[in-house]
Amino acid sequence: MRGIFLLFVSLVLLQAEVSELRIAKQYGLGALPFNVLDEFKLVQKHAKAAGLGDVKVTWATFGGGAATNDALLSGNIDINYNGIAPFVILWDKSKGKVKAIAAAGEIPIVLNTVNPNVKSIKDLTDSDRIALPAAKVSIQAILLQIETAKIYGIKNFDKFDHLTVTLKDPDAIVALTSKNPQITTHFTSEPFASIEQQNPNVRQLLTLESVLGKSYTAVVISTTEKFYKANPKTVKALVDALDEANRWIENNKEEAVRLYLKANNSKEPFELIYSILNRPNFKFTIKPTDITVFSDFLYETGTIKSKPTQKELFFEGALEEESGGGCG
Repeated sequence: MRGIFLLFVSLVLLQAEVSELRIAKQYGLGALPFNVLDEFKLVQKHAKAAGLGDVKVTWATFGGGAATNDALLSGNIDINYNGIAPFVILWDKSKGKVKAIAAAGEIPIVLNTVNPNVKSIKDLTDSDRIALPAAKVSIQAILLQIETAKIYGIKNFDKFDHLTVTLKDPDAIVALTSKNPQITTHFTSEPFASIEQQNPNVRQLLTLESVLGKSYTAVVISTTEKFYKANPKTVKALVDALDEANRWIENNKEEAVRLYLKANNSKEPFELIYSILNRPNFKFTIKPTDITVFSDFLYETGTIKSKPTQKELFFEGALEEESGGGCG
């Protein structure tokens, strides 16, 4: 009898998944689905439906992909949310032990400047400073490198890297729009780009679409292979919850904007955020585009050592069709 009891306990322990899920997020409208997850407790809802009981969800906000990568590798978070570029760099650094669970969406990324002498990046000089969420590794930094390589050749892809400065987007807005700006250029996402453009001195230089020709998945959620294998039901609950949140946003955009403003204690006009959310290049979906456009460039420049296929970057099943469902 004692042997049967010990076997039962062992099986229970083997099947046990985490009781707390620690998720990273970043600043900006791209993280709106996470606001929805939190507001409606969607992860908890799907976790309970999967038989996982009451799962606690903890959120940690970071200023850029480099910081979230460090947090994942150090074990301070379970789920990473960051741009494609820092994700691919982490995939390479971990030798494929970190992979994407799902896409997080296609979001506008814009390069703004207050320098009247800069009409294109060809006009940048050593007196300019370019604020980025994470110098050299953020998706903004890689887009700058891609555009630079188009103009000056692949060997000079990092020509402007020495001008870049790591700065959180809210802080960069203040630095760019101050009376005597030390930051002359800011490569950012929404709503920060549009907020800056309310200032008559701010002009747009580049967008993700102007660099790559079309919109791409800009952010993903990822985790370690160890966590993925140990917590398959929890991971699926998160993805299903995220898919539900995306669908809710699509069908409730006005309420979604109000939720974003409240959750982020934001003072921006409702009309501005609503107009951004309705742009065709702003899309929340768990289905990725072919993000190898980024990994191929990172490999060509020697930033990563291995050249992955799309399939190698995602866990098995992550590229399958989206699920259904709705908030409530």
